[in-house]
This record gives sequence, C-alpha cells and structure tokens, in this order.
Amino acid sequence: AGLGRAIVERFARDGAAIGLIARGRERLEQAKSSVEALGGRALVLPLDVADADAVERAAEAVERELGPIDVWINNAMVSVYSPIREMPAAEFRRVTEVTYLGYVHGTLAALKRMLPRDRGIIIQVGSALAHRSIPLQSAYCAAKHAIMGFHESLLSELLHDGSHVRTTMVQMPAMNTPQFDWAKSRLPRQTQPVPPIYQPEVGADAVHHAVRHDVGRELLVAWPTVKAVVGEKLVPGYIDRRLGKTGYASEQVGALAAPNRPD
Repeated sequence: AGLGRAIVERFARDGAAIGLIARGRERLEQAKSSVEALGGRALVLPLDVADADAVERAAEAVERELGPIDVWINNAMVSVYSPIREMPAAEFRRVTEVTYLGYVHGTLAALKRMLPRDRGIIIQVGSALAHRSIPLQSAYCAAKHAIMGFHESLLSELLHDGSHVRTTMVQMPAMNTPQFDWAKSRLPRQTQPVPPIYQPEVGADAVHHAVRHDVGRELLVAWPTVKAVVGEKLVPGYIDRRLGKTGYASEQVGALAAPNRPD
C-alpha cells in the first residue's frame, strides 16, 4: 500500500518482473493484478520482513521464478505515535525489527546474490527523519537513523571492495499514505503528515530515478527534506527547542479534528 504500491506500479510500467513482499496476502494479490495490468510480472510473497529466514526464502523464490535479482528496494515500516514515557519496550522492539532490521534482512539477501555477480542496486527508502527526529515518533525516527548508519557502512565497504553493486538511500518528505491510519497511536486526535504533503507517486518517481541513474549515496526528495537535513547540520539546537515548544502539539493535533481510534 501507499509508497510501496506506487513504487511497484512505477516499475511495472517498464515491464519489470517484481517480487512483492508484505504481510497481507489480499493487498499483495491486488498489487499483482495492478502489475500485470500495467505490463509487468509479479510474484506474491506474503511474509514479515522481521523474519530473516523468510526474507531469504523469498529471495530464493524470486530468483527461481523470475530470474536474477537486479534491484532490491527496502521500504517496510511500522510506527507508534506516542510519548516515549508511555511506550513499553516491546513496541520499540517491534518497530526496530520491521523498520530497521527488515532493511538489514533484505539487504543481506540481496548482497548474497549480487556480490558474486558484481552487479545490482539496493535502494533504502528513508525519510527526512533519518536526519532529524521529531517528538512522538521516537521508535520510528531511531529506526530511520539506524538505516542511515547501516547504509553508510555498507556504502563504504562496497567502495573498499571495488564492487559494482550500488546502494542509495532515498529520503522522503511527508507523504499521503495509509501509515497514519494504520499505525498504533496514543494521541488524542487522528494523525496526519506535516504539510506540505506529497502523493506517493512523487516518491515512486524518485526511487525509479535512483535506480535508473547513479545519484550517489543519498537522494533528498522535495524541498522540505532538504530543509530538514540542512537545518539539522546547521542549527540542531534551535530545532530541538522549536520542536520542544511546538512539535508536540502539532503532532497531536495539527489541523486535525477526527478522534483517534483506540489502541
């Protein structure tokens, strides 16, 4: 759904053969129908990316059914909207297992196949929050920071080895996706991304561009992402204080009116 679905449909228009990984079979089957209608091929692989063995088996199935993997795109996420003091350790663990370790598991499965061939592209779908954390999404922000650290280590190792395998992290702005309806929340009102809000097709086009062109270590999508990254480097203390004063309320309420669902 959301950005993942838009990415799949963007590559389907190129006639790509795509392995579809997510937990929900019904939405995977819907995505498969979209892929085929757009001229691509699809393999449905229902699994949880927090399970490293399941991800490895999925990679085996893709290569068996569709051929060698040329591109691997990591995009899985879960989040919790909550003050840190109200979150049990299990929630931090779950967000980390999917949003960070899911990327690690996918990358390991991709590298196992790409390194011996000395070719392939790994895309880590990130966020402005990989550079600048905000209140009330601590576990998610921490996972995005972890992905950035993992990505930089991988990039350095590939350069050291002289490998032709390429990796890029694509940092997204606020997007209109279902995560704000699906994620667990303890906030008094329905959450939404902080404006300006971009459609997922904008992010999908950015990922497609990063695959088709060597854009370097990182692609910052849209001006708000650039502002967040540059601001964090130049005036992080100011941003801390500003978010401390205004970020908490805007994350909870913003311009929203609908009461939130129970946990």
